[in-house]
Amino acid sequence: MKGELDDIFESFDKKRIFKDKSLLQINYKPEKIIHRSEQIKQIASILAPVLRGEKTSNLFLYGKTGTGKTLSAMYVKDELYKRFDKSSDFELRIEYLNCKLKKVSDTEYRILAELIKKLGGEVPSTGLPTQAVYTQFIEMIDTKKQLVVLILDEIDQTVKKINEGFLYNLTRLNSELVRSQIILVGISNNLTFLDEIDPRVKSSLSEEEIVFPPYNALQIQDILMERSEEAFQKGILEDGVVSKCAAYAAREHGDARRALDLLRVAGELAERAGSGKVCLKHIDEANNKIERDKILDTIASEPKQFQLVLYSIIQLAETRKGDPFFTGDVYNFYDNLCKKEKIEILTQRRVGDIIQEFDMLGIINVRVISKGRGGRMREIKLAISNNILDKAKEIVEDSLDYI
Repeated sequence: MKGELDDIFESFDKKRIFKDKSLLQINYKPEKIIHRSEQIKQIASILAPVLRGEKTSNLFLYGKTGTGKTLSAMYVKDELYKRFDKSSDFELRIEYLNCKLKKVSDTEYRILAELIKKLGGEVPSTGLPTQAVYTQFIEMIDTKKQLVVLILDEIDQTVKKINEGFLYNLTRLNSELVRSQIILVGISNNLTFLDEIDPRVKSSLSEEEIVFPPYNALQIQDILMERSEEAFQKGILEDGVVSKCAAYAAREHGDARRALDLLRVAGELAERAGSGKVCLKHIDEANNKIERDKILDTIASEPKQFQLVLYSIIQLAETRKGDPFFTGDVYNFYDNLCKKEKIEILTQRRVGDIIQEFDMLGIINVRVISKGRGGRMREIKLAISNNILDKAKEIVEDSLDYI
């Protein structure tokens, strides 16, 4: 065994694929963000008044996953800090929070506790009334004259998991602050989530919006070329590898993050195979691996109610044999399943939200069909490829052991 391991380690030493793999990681912050200069200038223009101590409008950034929203917001954050005059008579705080993080985003209490922690305070993980946490949050911010910019990534998750009242409460806090002000920068993959909330809540946000369009194949190719020059050893990438990566990602709604993942995983597969180059076949292998791992990991980690809805969709897809089915059909199947197994039944609206999330994850495809005076219906098609469908079904059935 030791000899076999020595061979593996020596092979990795001799045939080095990567020079600096971190450039392909999701948390890497490039010094230059290409093909997003227009959006960055818009963000900067809206937030620039904070350098003079002025409150700006709340800002919402929309776009599909991997279109550079968070990267652009964090770039402007860093530039604002560089420009801020520390001798000013006020303080500037810009705090980032991903609202999809587990054990952070599921309650109003926990989000506030995390924000307080970022501001240097402390709150027990449970135990206090939510209003008491709000009071502590206000007191912390209002101890001095300051502008607090809260960048809330995947902000639509707070509406989905908590309620729209949380956004309303955050915006109303400014009326209780004497020395300070709060500015919200929301980032969302869902372009329409604000359209579905109470008009009074939306009105209180007073927001400006910037939409990030998907990258096209040529733009993704530029991004990959920029990163790959420093990420890989010279001459490692076979001709056509970068363009094939870009083509795959452009097909997936212009997701640059996926393209970088694809290139990184292809490099890892080439390295494990002892190859001296990253070849076109490694891109195909990486694509299959990412697709399989992403979907199966997502299904395995979803809550039981999500798995029940997905199980209903899988069953309907199998019984309908290609014939269309709609949100109402899924809800009826889910409702009967819950009654049969004596499980709490979610509302039709909540199940609709779960279906929308599956659509965003690429597990299903949802198409809105207009029925004229009959309104609109959402047609659902399962998007899980046949080669992993059985495994996906097995994961759900094992998790829901009462089925």
